[in-house]
Amino acid sequence: LGTSHISKESIEKVRKITKESKYDIIALELDSSRIKSLFSEKNTNIVFLIKNLGLKGALFALTASYIQKKLGKYTGIDPGSEMKEAIKIARRQNIKIALIDQPIQITIKKLTSQITRKEKFTFLKEILFFPYYRKKYIHFDIKKVPSQKVIEQLVNIIKEQYPTVYRILIEERNKIMAKNLNKLIYLNNNKILAIVGAGHIEGIMGELKSTKN
Repeated sequence: LGTSHISKESIEKVRKITKESKYDIIALELDSSRIKSLFSEKNTNIVFLIKNLGLKGALFALTASYIQKKLGKYTGIDPGSEMKEAIKIARRQNIKIALIDQPIQITIKKLTSQITRKEKFTFLKEILFFPYYRKKYIHFDIKKVPSQKVIEQLVNIIKEQYPTVYRILIEERNKIMAKNLNKLIYLNNNKILAIVGAGHIEGIMGELKSTKN
């Protein structure tokens, strides 16, 4: 199931799919630290972030969190609410939960150590001159899960302008999540529901088909 992490539609889709069919395992695009933060009411301590992610990693995590919260405020949905709903449903129905994503600490450390100066400059330029670039951006309703066409366009833009970001945040994680799903498939004779961001669906499916072949 492909979702948007700040959309009410995603929460409704999670409820609908778990109501229509019974699953033995719900696999989520999460790791242990992110699942804890979803249910924590405390703000993450900056010292803790620096200790675990380094200064650059902590700054990236705080920036990403700020942007997500801003977008979530606009849509009226807290970031990750669909994942939280899936966990609540799994606990109520006694369904096993599997965390299939790479630990966030590894992802952020890789990104902050490998991102190029050119990508940093491009990002800063687009932030500063956003009004002038507005026409070239893809317009879609962030309150809904984007269509496959829009997702492909967005992924292609990231791939072209931010190749390191694409490789670490999307491509590598697709492979890791597909690998972890494969383990679940072959170790369990069960019905599995995987819930991930819509931008990961095509990549994960490609990896699964490749492994199967």
